[in-house]
Amino acid sequence: MTMRVILTVMGSDRPGLTQALADAVHAAGGNWLESQLARLGGKYVGAVLVELPGEGMAALEAAIRKVDASGLHVVILPADDTVGAGGTPLWMELVGQDRPGIVREVTGALAPLGVNIEDFSSSTENTAWSGELLFRARARLSVPQGATLDSVRAALEGISGEIMVDLSIIPAR
Repeated sequence: MTMRVILTVMGSDRPGLTQALADAVHAAGGNWLESQLARLGGKYVGAVLVELPGEGMAALEAAIRKVDASGLHVVILPADDTVGAGGTPLWMELVGQDRPGIVREVTGALAPLGVNIEDFSSSTENTAWSGELLFRARARLSVPQGATLDSVRAALEGISGEIMVDLSIIPAR
């Protein structure tokens, strides 16, 4: 019997951190399934989904204690293997001049519709012409039954003028 766990990681960035995690997973007889790891604010942060043999948890915990000792904080959480409610998948892309509150406004438009944000990434960059900060976000959304692509589009377009962003919403494949 196998089990799945999530490793959440954070610490000061330096070479060798991903290898230390991979070594710990391998030492426990685990299989690295999925991950999202990044340098964010000068720190190494992320999550790794791991499949372990039923007896592998003690070995993983021991291996992770060694990684923790090297300055990378790792938390092991059981993965939730229940199937979600599903929904219609959409991609949303947003680009606009950066300012406080953009993510709050977008999530505030989606939450009342019951839309689940399954994946979200954002970044800022200097624009080529003025050097001002540009905000970019991309999200994979799951729209529940009862809500439509049109209702999601209307909710987001309703705030796009207020927050001054260009918005794209397309069905995900």
